Amino acid sequence: MSQALSRADEPEFEPRDPVDGRARPGIDRPLRMLMPSYRSNPTTGGQGVYMRLITKALADRGHEIDVISGQPYPVLDPRCRLVKIPSLDLYADPHPIKAIATDKIRDWLDVKEWWMHNSGGFPEPYTFGERMAKWASTRVDNYDIVHDNQTLCWGLLKMRDMGMPVLGTIHHPITRDKRIDIKHAHNPFYAFLKWRWYSFLNMQIKVARQLEDLIVVSKSTLRDVSEDFGLDPNRLKLCYHGIDTDQWRPIPEIERKPNRLIACASADVPLKGLIYLIRAYDQLLPRYPDLELVVIGSLREGNTSRELERRGIKDKVKFVSGGLTDEDITRMYAEATIAVSPSVYEGFGFPCGEAMACGAPVIATDGGSLPEVAGDAAMVVPNSNPEALAKAISELLDDKDLRDRVGRAGRERILKEFQWSRTAENLEKIYLETIQSANGRLHEAQS
Repeated sequence: MSQALSRADEPEFEPRDPVDGRARPGIDRPLRMLMPSYRSNPTTGGQGVYMRLITKALADRGHEIDVISGQPYPVLDPRCRLVKIPSLDLYADPHPIKAIATDKIRDWLDVKEWWMHNSGGFPEPYTFGERMAKWASTRVDNYDIVHDNQTLCWGLLKMRDMGMPVLGTIHHPITRDKRIDIKHAHNPFYAFLKWRWYSFLNMQIKVARQLEDLIVVSKSTLRDVSEDFGLDPNRLKLCYHGIDTDQWRPIPEIERKPNRLIACASADVPLKGLIYLIRAYDQLLPRYPDLELVVIGSLREGNTSRELERRGIKDKVKFVSGGLTDEDITRMYAEATIAVSPSVYEGFGFPCGEAMACGAPVIATDGGSLPEVAGDAAMVVPNSNPEALAKAISELLDDKDLRDRVGRAGRERILKEFQWSRTAENLEKIYLETIQSANGRLHEAQS
């Protein structure tokens, strides 16, 4: 096990911050990091966005990063290496039950993944962790730190017990998703299926209780994780995410539309609160008949589709997905009159921060950490409240000067408070603490 932070045979390393040139005490060579993430493509959600951008920020600081992931695989900076640990990827299989009779099945762990998936569970965090621990068993000395991206699997504890310093990031407690999904289930059978799917949470809670080092990404997450997982809040280390302010930026040459709302939200994930924005939009249409609502996301059969049909506005709400690049979305924010983040709960809230960075006037709810991102640079309303959303939207639609002030304030806040370089700097300090603690435990065990 690597116990020292300096080695004579390491290449020369200048321990200075890449942004402001400040010396970085305690680091005299690149750290070698393994970052597990069971599914990591940015299109899968915020955890994939986090993996792409935090690894880039750490590479900017000179560190060596291996990302170990199942499908769908991440999009990484070329300085980072991808270690592929394939799952059966049954969500991408049009006939997952038939997979048992194909060459996909290689061993008993594959059989277990097949059975758990086809009986309504979500086995990927567990099976990914078992495969990762087997892979890591011959590479214990290759890494200074293992930084998990909310896998929280049994395999992490096995790696820790091998002698690898391990810490994990919890973006938000998925217990909140579970409660909200079950509450919004269409009937008792669907509620049961939701309960079954979230059974992996039992493992994640138990692993979180046994890991010595955990990171949370907002004060709201810190409070809710400690409550839902039964953790001492003093064990949790706060480290905010950043926003890619080079990508998410104002485009002054694009003129804003006079009556266009935009939201980036999954239509059939109750946690994202799109249904409340649709209800607010319906309330506003008699007063603003030309008002547009554009949703970055896809619409499938479900509660949202039924709500649109019931209100007779399915043809008025435009869903845009498939093949969109970040640049496409940046330009969509530049055209929007107002961006809305209607979530019931967010562990951090990338879409809110990205819209603010683009200079769009933003309305956010008080769901989870959104007020921490928005600060006083966006309009914040109660979550799950269509009337409050409609009132805030109307206020901004009627006051261009207010929209301009809110848009400018949003960009300034993100530039000041949410930079990935700062996130990486804070993580660096936490890594050193974790490495020192792990080495201390190792010495105690050997003495």
